[in-house]
Amino acid sequence: MTYRYLTQDALTGEWLSLDLPLTNVEFGPQLSGPGHLRGELSPRLAHTAIDLVDPGTTLIYVERDGLLRWSGIIWQAEPEGDTLKIEAASWTSYLHRRYDLDGELGGRGPYVRADPCQIARDIVAYAQSIPDGDLGITVDATTSKSQTGTPAEPWHSRWWETPNLGDQFDNLFKAADSPDYTCTVHWDDQHRPVRRIQLGYPRLGARRTDIHFSTGINITHSVPVTYSADEYAQVVIATGIGEGRAKQRSTDAARNGRLRLERTLDLPEVRGTDVLAERARAERAWRQVMGTVDQITVRDHPAAPIGSWQIGDDVRVTVRDQWTNYSGWCRITGWTVHPDTPGGESATLTLDPAESYHYGLTA
Repeated sequence: MTYRYLTQDALTGEWLSLDLPLTNVEFGPQLSGPGHLRGELSPRLAHTAIDLVDPGTTLIYVERDGLLRWSGIIWQAEPEGDTLKIEAASWTSYLHRRYDLDGELGGRGPYVRADPCQIARDIVAYAQSIPDGDLGITVDATTSKSQTGTPAEPWHSRWWETPNLGDQFDNLFKAADSPDYTCTVHWDDQHRPVRRIQLGYPRLGARRTDIHFSTGINITHSVPVTYSADEYAQVVIATGIGEGRAKQRSTDAARNGRLRLERTLDLPEVRGTDVLAERARAERAWRQVMGTVDQITVRDHPAAPIGSWQIGDDVRVTVRDQWTNYSGWCRITGWTVHPDTPGGESATLTLDPAESYHYGLTA
């Protein structure tokens, strides 16, 4: 296992460093977000390396055994004593530093019943069409059945509101039936970095039966499980389109020997009763789980070697300790790799209950 950190001028493509001596590094991707990197330059190098990590215009890459594992833009280089602390985030973080100054993404909008994947591509295309704004980011050609904008309320980007491109981009991926995205990078066949926003519909990742995480095998630490009834329910009442008596409604309920608890789910955009019923069922399924695991730290192990999982994967997680006896499917929403801890390489995974996601449900 050999790690290397490289930096590159964002505009010219010139390589600034092919082996930046970072220490105390942590990095990782994120589901529908940019992910992050943090690291430090040692005291004897910090004062000479500032030109190699110029914030706001320098790209940084993480290479492990010849493969690119992460990349992004350095946003901060902060001296702390004799150490220079580096912070970076991946491609969509750049959009949060850009605005629509022309309106409707340079004439690409407005949008009515548009695929959010297409609007996402247009946002990136607009950002990169402006001089000194081209990072060479590619966006997948993925399509989805989700729709954004209606004839009554089209999706607009009005210049007088100074809309932030990053906010616009992220909002496209927040609805329950929206696509997923993550930021990735890889070498092409000429050993040039390909900077990519990966789209997935109905989801990124897959249910994995070939890997698992378990206490005593590869989990070294887990955040204590909180048992709370604040979000618990065995009954979900979902409401859809319509007003008054014409409003669509679907109730999904299960008896399990516990006091009856109910929750409502407002889905005004949903028209189909079958979709409404499925949404209610999926909502009830995850709300009926008491206690969840939201973070684990794992070591490199044949049960799930570091690098074997992907953003969005559902994995089986088993946690056993003096307070917890948990086993269930969890969705990986992000992770942070720690390459150089005293105990060797490890990764901290952030998790959500797999049942809380609704894949491919459309209105």
